[in-house]
Amino acid sequence: MEVEIKMFKQKSNRDTAYTDEELVRKIVAKNDPYFFSILYDRYAQFVYNKCFTFVNSEQEAEDLTHDIFIKIFVHLKTFRGESKLSTWIYSLTYHFCIQYINKKKTEKVIFSNEITEDFRDEVDDKLAESELFEIKYTKLHEILLQLTVEDRMILLMKYQDELSVKEIMKILKLNESAVKMRLQRARKKVLELSERSK
Repeated sequence: MEVEIKMFKQKSNRDTAYTDEELVRKIVAKNDPYFFSILYDRYAQFVYNKCFTFVNSEQEAEDLTHDIFIKIFVHLKTFRGESKLSTWIYSLTYHFCIQYINKKKTEKVIFSNEITEDFRDEVDDKLAESELFEIKYTKLHEILLQLTVEDRMILLMKYQDELSVKEIMKILKLNESAVKMRLQRARKKVLELSERSK
């Protein structure tokens, strides 16, 4: 993609000279743009890709990436190292994009904190999961675009980014059963849409 090459071509060997933790310490202590540019080089493509999955527009994804890195710079001092920096950035990106999309909508997407505990067995979940993998990629892509942003993103977190339930819990700030319920519901919607399109 031309935009990605143009926007993120400045990768260099300096990218690997520091760990994430060292970079955070140096940025917070010195406010030095050089160290922040290393952090940018390391995570810009990652943030851009996440933004693009939300908005499906190169220009909007670039604008969001820019805004998110300003937010990262401002809030980096709040990073406590309780999770990996990549998880913290993922969480910040996810919530920023959700807020952006909600602002664009006339009706806000509301996350329910009251999620029922009675969901199907793990056996049913595994069955639904195996059926997901049988859907062809192009068809799956079309189906994902029909889902709500929240359903699409939780599936991408689990199956594209290979995040664990615990990592998803941290990002979404939900308990384990809520994350499992959302995953189950999103998988069910994909399978229903897949059946309808046969």
